[in-house]
Amino acid sequence: MGFILPLFLGFITATIGIFPPGLINMTAAKISVQDGKTRAMLFTSGALVVIFFQTLLALVFARYIDAHQEVVILLREIGFGIFSVLTLYFFFLAKGPKKQVKEEIKIKSKKSRFFLGMLISAINFFPIPYYVFVSVGLASFGYFSFHSAAIYTFVIGVVFGSFAVFYAYIAFFKKIESKTDFIIRNMNTIIGSITGLVSALTLYNIIKYYFKF
Repeated sequence: MGFILPLFLGFITATIGIFPPGLINMTAAKISVQDGKTRAMLFTSGALVVIFFQTLLALVFARYIDAHQEVVILLREIGFGIFSVLTLYFFFLAKGPKKQVKEEIKIKSKKSRFFLGMLISAINFFPIPYYVFVSVGLASFGYFSFHSAAIYTFVIGVVFGSFAVFYAYIAFFKKIESKTDFIIRNMNTIIGSITGLVSALTLYNIIKYYFKF
């Protein structure tokens, strides 16, 4: 159970974080349509290499933060403020996406899919703060600990979860294309719901810390 839980948590958090349509998974899908699944899998492999190191870096940083409780509390309070503002913004202020003519993702070279995957994944810095906050949050609830075995198991779970989402986009893009359009149209509501949930959990942790219950 000591290895299964962090593996499962890594898988689930990666699936949640990567499932919404983004540059990496949509590019993988387009490559699959244009050049076949083999080249799309090469692209995915390159992206996964970078995701592995980004997640590992995030958890090493999170371990330092977790060892300094004063930093954890400060981050919770800052995070609560940020996520609360984001929730209000996405629910009440953000405008819906404008309907645009679909544009194909043009990829000139067909020989360097692996390195293209690494490049696109490397310019996406979202995984680092995402896994820092997720791992610290899970640790605060007692579901995760920052010993080396758990960290590497969690990272492997993230890689598996990321691969599962990428493969779903590659294999079933034509079938889920209408679903991705629905997600994009309702992205503000989806993001607002997620940030609202994170805000509520963060507030609970802050209250729990100060009132010691």
